[in-house]
Amino acid sequence: MNDVLKTYETVNGSVRLQYEEGVLYVTVLEGDIVHVSQKAGIQSYAIEDADHIKILQPEVSQGSESCRVRIAAGNIEVQVKDNEKLDIFYRGKLLVSDYEEERKKPEKNPYEDLTLAQLEGHAVEEGTDRKDAVTILKKLGKEDAIYGLGDKPGCLNKRGYSYINWNTDDPDPHVDSFKSLYKSIPFFMVLGDSSCYGLLADNTYKTTFDFGCENEAYYFVEHQKGCLDYYVIPGEDPKAVVHSYTMLTGTTPLQQRWIYGNHQSRWSYFTQEEVEALAEEFGKRDIPCDVIHMDIDYMQGYRVFTFDDQKYPNVQKLSQKLAAKGIKLITIIDPGVKKDPGYFMYDEGLELDAFAKDEQGEVYVNTVWPGDAVFPDFTQEKVRDWWAGKTKVLTDHGIRGIWNDMNEPASFHGPLPDSVKFAEGNHDEIHNIYGHLMAKATYEGLLAQDGGRRPFVLTRAAYAGSQKYCGGWTGDNHSIWPHIMLSMEQICNLSLSGMAMCGSDIGGFGSDTTPELLIRFYEAAVFAPFFRNHSAMGTHRQEPWQFGAQTEEIIRKVIKLRYRFLPYLYDLARECEMTGAPIVRPLVYGYPQDKTVRNIADEYMLGDFVLVAPVTEPGKTARAVYLPEGDWYAYDTNEKYTGGRYILADAPLDQIPIFIKAGAIIPVAEGNFHSTEDITEDTIQMLTYPGEGRFVHYEDDNETFAYREGVYNATEYTLHGTTLTKKILHEGYKRSI
Repeated sequence: MNDVLKTYETVNGSVRLQYEEGVLYVTVLEGDIVHVSQKAGIQSYAIEDADHIKILQPEVSQGSESCRVRIAAGNIEVQVKDNEKLDIFYRGKLLVSDYEEERKKPEKNPYEDLTLAQLEGHAVEEGTDRKDAVTILKKLGKEDAIYGLGDKPGCLNKRGYSYINWNTDDPDPHVDSFKSLYKSIPFFMVLGDSSCYGLLADNTYKTTFDFGCENEAYYFVEHQKGCLDYYVIPGEDPKAVVHSYTMLTGTTPLQQRWIYGNHQSRWSYFTQEEVEALAEEFGKRDIPCDVIHMDIDYMQGYRVFTFDDQKYPNVQKLSQKLAAKGIKLITIIDPGVKKDPGYFMYDEGLELDAFAKDEQGEVYVNTVWPGDAVFPDFTQEKVRDWWAGKTKVLTDHGIRGIWNDMNEPASFHGPLPDSVKFAEGNHDEIHNIYGHLMAKATYEGLLAQDGGRRPFVLTRAAYAGSQKYCGGWTGDNHSIWPHIMLSMEQICNLSLSGMAMCGSDIGGFGSDTTPELLIRFYEAAVFAPFFRNHSAMGTHRQEPWQFGAQTEEIIRKVIKLRYRFLPYLYDLARECEMTGAPIVRPLVYGYPQDKTVRNIADEYMLGDFVLVAPVTEPGKTARAVYLPEGDWYAYDTNEKYTGGRYILADAPLDQIPIFIKAGAIIPVAEGNFHSTEDITEDTIQMLTYPGEGRFVHYEDDNETFAYREGVYNATEYTLHGTTLTKKILHEGYKRSI
């Protein structure tokens, strides 16, 4: 390659670089974010407030032969070379460089007959070389660790792995070799010895991310189609990078408080009577519960926005009965609309021209739960508005949240053909943002229809920026021990990828669980932002009482522990909305310079103060726990430990190793609770651990957006040794008497 830089000029704050064979735009945005694109301006599904992003005016100067142009703005210097290569400096230090040598691909043995491997059932990857591919190719430092990409399986640290962004519904047990899962979040973070930055590769086409798998000297991002369009996001540490990324793409909004409570689900609870009995059972057994989910069988023939009058004759009455117990209903909605003349969704959609088309311009038909089905074109604003309006069908029946499923989009015949047409592009361009746009429509519908409450949308498929509209869960996991560990890896990487409201199906969705496995699943998820037990039709039921009194008692204890810490979790959720700081965090987030923690995934932090180290293997009654620097207290015994080392912690079946950092100030709820409605400010006390610490406790109406207008209270607590003081920061919310 010999693509010489010919000219450069500044256009609307961007530096336009004209090469012999192409053009690049380099723009430095507020927050020292470097935007590199083959097109001018920001054209993004992830960044929807682009008009409000400030561009830093650059100083551009002629460079030398090796560095043709220097672009300086804020704390950034970009050194521009021939062949469209860039070196980016942050605060005077080299942050990231393009790899300038030829790619060094692994050698292939010419004698290998891959057809034999295929005959035995092994998956054989197709060659990825494409003439029209668009590639980002960067140097990889020897000590660089890589995090992010949402829900991808494999280790917490993604170095050495290769992945593909292509939203994929695969019901088989998810393992490290899976390249794709439900979400395609093209953001990752590179943490080196002396640098840290994030990279958002904002291209919706199928994309390969190779983090040193091909060669340890570099990583690459390769889009099948489209154009180069990426953001380099520098920071002093992961906290700063995640903050800048979420300021760019949106933070996770604060949910209604009950959303952080205990959710119970199954595919399916088939009748209204079954749901009523389930709610009664939680009350009788003194197990807190805030939400029951209704899976696809509540609908009439799987027609979206309908109820089966035989199975669910009066959903409004059902929701009222449950509300008296502090329990809300959430219903599933899939995108596939049954092809059924006379069905209002199908007829209205045809009249609106709302559905995706085939190559001949006819409405595209595939098969999902209702049989022959058509797919709304959520790239059209009029279609999103139409879909949003239909949420009133659900809210009028007392439904308080919506669960979007099958929105990769999935079908019973695999992915939709690339040629299926949407208003804004063919399916190969729209596939990875389909779930994102459906979530946006659903969010806006609840925003308009649910009486001013904060909308709750749960999604399976997502893209960068989806966190503005929805929380996510990790899809169809299984009741197997490795999936406890997988859930923790996924939740941590989703959190670092902006989607802080996340969780995995407790107990596992597919396969049969066991009492020990179910307990350890609950213990691992005890502080996951989204906390739901969910299981598949045909598997052993997983309600807490299904395995006898001992199992029930332990699960009750775990759930009550969650409710005790719920005020702290709610405070962290508010902080998350304001700063992007995740609720659940891998240890590397808070201790990036401690190389021991860079690959630790079987522990996590809840905020800055609480370290959770659940058991992830069968038969274990103790485990090694790494405590980072500082002093730590065992939650159960109050025993003090010095950090920077491993300890052996007791972990009998009914105990979660939890450690609290010295200086911790944690608001906890005291008492016996059936739902979050029983938690009032009068029940909250400050749990403290000697040391130096600061924490802001937050209070609002737990339901509406009034807090954004100043209707909230904020109190700063400061701990010096054992002395706790408080200071009112804001007083705008008056409690009801």
